[in-house]
Parts: sequence; C-alpha cells; structure tokens
Amino acid sequence: MPPSDPSTVLERPYADTTEGALRFFIALVDAIRPHDPQNPDAAASVFATLRDIAAGNEKHRATLQRHVQQIFRGTQQVSLYTDAGILPNSGFFSELWRRAMGRILPPVPDATRLKDCFDAVFHHRDDHLWLATGPFEDKLALWDAVFSKTADPESDANNEDRWQLHTEAQLLEAMQVLAMRIGAMGLEPELTRVQPRIIEFESPFVHLGAEVLRFTEGWRARHADPSTEHEDELHMMVLVDQCREVMTRARRNAASAGTSLSLTYLLVRTEQCLQRLTQLTGILCARFQPDARRAMVDRWVRLTHDLVQGENRRNSLREPFSRLTGLLALRVTENAHRTGEHYITTDRAEYAAMWRSAAGGGFIVGFMALIKLLLGKLVLAPLTSLVMYSLNYSLGFVLIHVLNFTLATKQPAMTAATIAESIDKSEGKTRDLHRLADLVVAMMRSQFAAIAGNVAVTIPTAVAIALVYQWITGHPAMGLEKAQHTLHDLSPIASLAIPHAALTGILLFLAGLLSGFFDNKAAYDRIPERIAHLGWLRRLIGPQRTDRFADYIGRNLGSLAGNFLLGIMLASLAPLGIFLGLPLDVRHVTLSSANFAFALTALNFHIDPFTLVETLAGIALVGFTNLTVSFAFALWVALKARGADITASQGLAALLLERVRKEPARFFVPPPS
Repeated sequence: MPPSDPSTVLERPYADTTEGALRFFIALVDAIRPHDPQNPDAAASVFATLRDIAAGNEKHRATLQRHVQQIFRGTQQVSLYTDAGILPNSGFFSELWRRAMGRILPPVPDATRLKDCFDAVFHHRDDHLWLATGPFEDKLALWDAVFSKTADPESDANNEDRWQLHTEAQLLEAMQVLAMRIGAMGLEPELTRVQPRIIEFESPFVHLGAEVLRFTEGWRARHADPSTEHEDELHMMVLVDQCREVMTRARRNAASAGTSLSLTYLLVRTEQCLQRLTQLTGILCARFQPDARRAMVDRWVRLTHDLVQGENRRNSLREPFSRLTGLLALRVTENAHRTGEHYITTDRAEYAAMWRSAAGGGFIVGFMALIKLLLGKLVLAPLTSLVMYSLNYSLGFVLIHVLNFTLATKQPAMTAATIAESIDKSEGKTRDLHRLADLVVAMMRSQFAAIAGNVAVTIPTAVAIALVYQWITGHPAMGLEKAQHTLHDLSPIASLAIPHAALTGILLFLAGLLSGFFDNKAAYDRIPERIAHLGWLRRLIGPQRTDRFADYIGRNLGSLAGNFLLGIMLASLAPLGIFLGLPLDVRHVTLSSANFAFALTALNFHIDPFTLVETLAGIALVGFTNLTVSFAFALWVALKARGADITASQGLAALLLERVRKEPARFFVPPPS
C-alpha cells in the first residue's frame, strides 16, 4: 500500500507556476511511493488508488490536469528526451568522474528543465521499479482520467491543445538532436576502422539525419495546416535498421580486428540514441495506430520508465562500468576462447600430445624451482629480490610457451571461454547439451592429462636435479629447516595451503584475462603489421625472418604477455602480504611439487608415512583448488560477458553424473578413435 493518502496532497493549494507544479508532484510521488518498490501488489495499489481518486473526484482530476499541463508547458523538455539514460559524449573515464563528483556534490536542479524536474520528483533510486509494474489497465484508466475534459473553470483543459502542441514540438526538436548525434557518431574513426565501408558508400547514419529533418518539417507543416498530408515513419525506421546492421557488423569485425573501450562506449551510446529516436517517433505516430489510445499510453509508459530509470542511475558508478566492461570482456574472452580450443583434446593422439607437452612443462618447472632456491641463498635488497624472483617465474613460463609445452593451471582460464560459448549456444536443447557434455568431459580429461603430466615429470626432475646439485656441491640445495618448513606449508590441515591455492587460482584467472586483452590489443593496434614494417629490423634479420617474427607475435602476444605477467604476480603476492601485514602467499601445484621433491631429497627420503600422505594430499588439493577457482572465475566472466543464462543448461549436471556412473574412465582416458 502507499505510505500515505495522496488525497491530502491533491487538496493542498499550490501556485499555478512551474515551481508550484514541481512541488506538487514531489509531494504526490512521496505520498504514493510504495515501501517495497519490487512488490508488484504494492505498485498495483499505487496506480489503482490514483485511478480511483482521479476518476471519482472532479476537483482532484482538475488539479492533476492543471499541474501536468503546467509542468509540461513551462519547462524545456528536449534535454530529458535526449540525455536521460543516454551516455554523454565525454568518454568512459570522464563519465565515471562526473558520476563520482555528482554523488559527492550533486548539481543544483533547474526547475525550468523537465529533466531536472524528473530527477527531483523520482529521487529514489528504485522508483523505476514500481513504475514498471502495475496493471496496464489501471495506467490506461489513470491516463483517461487525467487527460479527459473537465468542467472545472480553474482547469487549463480548454488550452490542452496548446500544451500538447508544445510537447510535440519538443519531441520533434529532440528527434533532430538525436539524429545529428547519431550521424556524427556514425562517422567516428573508431567505428570506420572496423567498418570502413560506411565511408566508401552512402552512410545510413548521414541519411538518417536527412530523413529525420524531412519527417520533422512535415510534422511542423501539419501543425500550421492540419490538412497537410501526414508524414509516416516507415523510411526512417528502415534507416534505423540499417544503422543497427552496421553496428552489428562492427561488433563482429571487432572480434578479429580488436576492440577498445572507446569503441565499445561509442557503440553503446549509438544504440541508446537509436532506441530513443525510435521511442519518440513511436509516440508521435501512435495516433495513427488502430487503437490509438492504448498505443499512446503504452509508448508513453515505456518511455517514462526508461527516462526515470536513466535519472535514477544518473550518478551510478556501477551501471556504465558493468555494461561497458561486460561488452569489452566479451571481446577479450572471445580471444581467450580461440586459445582455449587448443587446450581441449578430443582423441588419443591429441591426448598423448598433451601428456608430452605437460611433461615438458614439468621438466622446465624443476629447474625454475632450483633457481628460486639459489636466489633465496643470496643476500639481496627486497626490490632486487622481488625482481629476480619475478624474472625467474616469468621467463620460465614464457620458455614453456615458446617450446610449445604446457602449464596445467594456465588451461582453465582459456577453456572456460570455450565452455561459455557452448552454453550460450545450447539454449537448453537436448542435442546441444549432449555435445556440451562431451566438451566438458574432454576438457576435464585434458586437465587431468596436463596436471598429471606436469607433476609426474616435475617430481623426478627435481629429485634428479637435487641429487646432482648435492653431488657437485657437497650439500643439499634445500636446507633441513627449509625442507621442514616446505612440508608444513603443503599440509592442508596445519597451514593455509588451500586458501593460498585459491589466491593463486585468482591470479591464474587474471593471467588468462590479460592474455585475452593482449591478443585483442595485438589485433586492434595491428602490432604484427607494425613489426613487419620496421625498417631497422628488416635490415637486421632480413625480410623473411621479420615477417615470420611478426606473424609469431600476432599469434602469441597474448600468451607471452599472460605468462610473463603471471610470473610477476606469483612472485609479488607474498611480498605484498608482508608489506600489508596480511597472510598472503601462493601455492601453485607444479611449483609445489618441485619444492616437495627438493625437500624430500634434503631429508634423504626419511619422512614418516603420515607426513608423506598428508603432503601428497596437500599437493592434490592445491592442484584441485588452483583449477577450480581459476575455472570458476573465468567461466563466470565469460558467461556474464555473453549474457548467457546458465539455467538453460540445468540438464548438463545430470548428463555428467550419468556419464560418471556409466563411463568413469572417459574422464581420464579418451575413447578409441
């Protein structure tokens, strides 16, 4: 129910001025605003109450009419229609700064602008929720009551044609403003870069401006002479559709040519302007619909909701950030998806290749662990130590990639984008769900091969390295105290190994995003082409080698950058924890396996069975946590970026459980060819 009786507001005297009408509507909306804006029954009672009051009391209906006419006749409406809920042309970061400052120091409202009046009346951030609910018939009855003729001598109903013509003129002006903005955005270099044909041929964005001008001039002529033939909107809507087709192709081309925050911002803003232009045109042309009354009310209700929602979110920091970064994440995760396909094996030949690749990665990690131990013996400044540890990890991970080896924990962030695309396309269809289940099984099997291959080779490699080092130097690579500490840190019970493994999973997820980002950047900035045209490089190594190098960078920049930055993040987390006084550290399954092997060798393989089992269990749980956390975060971002509804694939879990029961071996070994 509304919190108070709106009749008391309708009975108060308010000045017949724009300021008086504004105070009236602020008080009225405050009186009818439901306590729970998300409750449809509460919203329905609001409109039912207003409908009954307006229909049952001639004086109250006249009061509503008078103030509606006053506020529409006495304010400038164009900015409301062209700005509310539409991103400005200032850019993403400028808009974020404006919104942040708007929350700290709100702007002074101007009662002569309808946009500011809307903001003052619907000043609760959830007002758009209850405005969107409620039975349409009640809204239709309320419209009839407010805009019907009245016999009240104080009412301005006899002048309703005048204020309605003023509103139409404002709508026409707003359409022209939107058309000019759309035409300018359609020729922005960011858009023409991914869709160059719009400047080679006649641009629908430019023609739309000319068509809107023709349409609005025809309506103004009809105002002057009602017998003038009506201008229909059909050709204008064809041009709007053509503009949207160009934007669709631009988004598709951006997946291969690369995207940017400015391009994403431009496409969102252009779509918003096209949508608003369509809404305003629909309101003007509603009178020519078969049921003009219902069409007019329906279109005004929809527009009002969008306007109020735009004003409610005017200073929201989350709304533009979430929308734009979601679209940008789609482009980034699509780049990761193309890489992720290489991490999923489908037959025994690919499965064997994954084992060999993972074995090579495990071999490199054994030497990385030794270098880290040797660096720990040096007396270095904290910054120098951090740089050396970072270079050890970063260059080691890059070497693994250059040699076409595999690091198991790098897979989830890549394969998650592939799974997300399949979920998005499945839409809950049974046949597609079976294919998706096949993909998930293949992904889990590939993960097992990669992590088992890493660990199975890392441990014997590290043992061999430790024995050779001890034979050459006469003392173990890892001291006894360090060995005991290493075994303690791998205990899932006595240490924070699992939380630290979860933190490592987050870093692995971030590394996957960074890989996609740099792949996108390579395409957007045309880095391979730039490298191929470096004159000094072509003279130094020759044209053919330069072209091959440029091609390699174009295909691998994301992976190289992601691996390098992953090494820096893994080396930096523990020092950051010391600096902040927080228990931050990393536990990476492959590196932990190598450290375990060095500790085992330092103890001369004298370890009690319980500690051995506990440590091996800790390594297994560290690996499981690394994979699960990084995959979960990557899948969530990929699904959010695509706008996919994971509930459409509720049958996927049942299919996987059925396969576990019938063919558990398929999760570890591929079927025969």
